[in-house]
Amino acid sequence: MHGESLGRELATFHTASFGWALACCNRDSAAAADVLQQAYWKVLEGKAKFDGRSQLKTWFFGVIRLTAMESRRSVLRFFRRDAESGETVDAPAPSSKQPDASAARKEVAASLAQALSQLPPRQREVLHLVFYEDLSIAEAAAIMGVSLGSARQHYDRGKKKLHELLT
Repeated sequence: MHGESLGRELATFHTASFGWALACCNRDSAAAADVLQQAYWKVLEGKAKFDGRSQLKTWFFGVIRLTAMESRRSVLRFFRRDAESGETVDAPAPSSKQPDASAARKEVAASLAQALSQLPPRQREVLHLVFYEDLSIAEAAAIMGVSLGSARQHYDRGKKKLHELLT
């Protein structure tokens, strides 16, 4: 897949890509937008190349995940370097913009977000990919860079833990 056709294909799941970037960036919309833009640039510059071994969406979600991890590492290095120099730098405040919704819906969403935040990262990732992005566990495993068995185990444990936290 080249140039324009790749761009058109990526555009078909842009909203889902942003949702995945949000999940990879702890729901920080500004960080997610930056990560998604960096992922698109990697593709445009040829630093990330689709080789057809998986579905395009699965491959691109992997690019987003790795880009988010790289971004987190660079932010940590920045804060660590400033801490070593003795300067104080305030961490950016997370974005709190939410669309208007009913109070009950907000309460349920807050409970779910709270419960998800208590899960280990791998369990959170696989549950997000399966439930929010409507991917199979096998596709989630490919994105996460783990075996199918490992993804299934994270999925099962995550669902059980989430059920415990919500009841």
